[in-house]
Amino acid sequence: MAYDDFTLEAVEKLLGVPPQPADLFKGLEPLPVPPWLRDLLTKGMQLSLLSEKARSEFIVVPILLASRELSHEAVAIYSGQRLDVNPERGLVGECDFILAATPPVPLLRAPLVTIVKAKKNDIESGLGQCVAQMVGARLSNEKTGRRSAPVHGCVTTGEAWQFLRLEPAAVSIDRSRYYIDNVGAILAVMLAIIEQSTTPS
Repeated sequence: MAYDDFTLEAVEKLLGVPPQPADLFKGLEPLPVPPWLRDLLTKGMQLSLLSEKARSEFIVVPILLASRELSHEAVAIYSGQRLDVNPERGLVGECDFILAATPPVPLLRAPLVTIVKAKKNDIESGLGQCVAQMVGARLSNEKTGRRSAPVHGCVTTGEAWQFLRLEPAAVSIDRSRYYIDNVGAILAVMLAIIEQSTTPS
C-alpha cells in the first residue's frame, strides 16, 4: 500500500484520522494577482486542456511560484518528491508537490503542505491520498523534532482547489472550494497557510 491507494474511508480506518467539514479560511480577502501570473495563466489555460501533466505545469506550478514569491520565499517547492515515512502503514510514495519551510535542498525537511493533482478531474478521489500524505508529513516533522507547525493539504484539478488541515484527532476539509476564475482567493489561502505554518507558535 502507498499514498495513492488511500481513500477517505481507508484513512479513517487504518490511520485513525476521520474527516470533518470546517470553515478553514472564512473572511479571507482575495489578494492582488501579479501581472506575470495572470498573463501566464491566460496562456496556460489554452494548453491545460491537453493533459493532467499540462494542467500541472501551466496552472498549478505558476500558482505555487506566485505563492512563494508573495511569501518572500518563506517556503521551498518540491515536485515529485518521495515521502517514505512508514512502509508498514502505507505511508510511502511520491508526492506531486510539497511546500517545505526550508531552503530548497535535495533532502526534504519540514514539509508543511502536500498538494495532490486530482486524477481525471475528480477532487474527491484524491482526498484520501492527500490526507495520507499529510499524516506522513506530520510524522516526518515529529521525527525531526518539529511538532508545532500545522500540516495542510490541497487537492487540485488546476481549475478547482480543495484545501485541508490536519488536526490532532481528525482532518478538516474546507467547506469552500476555490476556482481559477478567482485566483486571488487561491493565493490568499496559500499565503494564509504559509503564514500559519511558518510563524513560530
